[in-house]
Amino acid sequence: MNRFVVSLTTCAVVLTGACGVSTQQEVELGAQYAQQINQQLPLVTDPEINRYINVLGDSIARVADRRDLDWHFFVVNSPEVNAFAVPGGYIYMNRGLIERAQNMAQVAGVLGHEIGHVTERHSIEQMQKAQGTQFGLTIGCILMPAICNNQAGATALNLGANAAFARFSRKDEAEADRVGVEFVARAGIDPRGVPGMFRLLMDERQRRPAGVEAWFATHPLEEDRIQATEAQIARMPPAVLQSLSRDSRNFRAFQDRLRSLPPAPQARRAGD
Repeated sequence: MNRFVVSLTTCAVVLTGACGVSTQQEVELGAQYAQQINQQLPLVTDPEINRYINVLGDSIARVADRRDLDWHFFVVNSPEVNAFAVPGGYIYMNRGLIERAQNMAQVAGVLGHEIGHVTERHSIEQMQKAQGTQFGLTIGCILMPAICNNQAGATALNLGANAAFARFSRKDEAEADRVGVEFVARAGIDPRGVPGMFRLLMDERQRRPAGVEAWFATHPLEEDRIQATEAQIARMPPAVLQSLSRDSRNFRAFQDRLRSLPPAPQARRAGD
């Protein structure tokens, strides 16, 4: 973690001293952060897995992005449920989330939500608020809490918790939900996957909270968010909704291939 924090400090200095960040600056900073993240997180390297998640992600991003960003989508080899967006168009989704999904629309809904954080510039705004060390500590633990599950890491993360790069405000989360619904519908995908995935996660929190704690730590989710997306979708013409894709053979093949890979390493808790 120390090398990770130090290598990110230069980027944070630029942000904390800036009155505003241009799209070019956002892309450059995002690329630097993504490079470090990719060195720290266990990414799935299977070419077919990566091809599919980028095809699906690009199908949503190209109808959402007005700034012509170069988008990149990654699957993290973690059994925990989470997803995360880095400014400039870098989206990370944990294997555990994909494997739990019941259909393609649910995974697309999460991608649309995370893409929304980037297009609405929530990610860059949070980055500007964060201190360099705090950001480094938080980002390194966001998708893989296991890497911080030792006494020193846990203490450091607690000290940096207020920076909480991925802990968006309720307003930001609601806005990402709203535009995410719009984005997936524009991409020809059933937006009911957005509240569908939310309900799936809420149900799992009741049955097995440990499996989704990373998601709820970084994505505050209550019934009102589900109701808001369902109300938004209810205003769409029924005929349009019926014409949108909910699932596909390609998604099922992607999900089956992911499940066929060696099991993702289980998170180890402090004291294990």
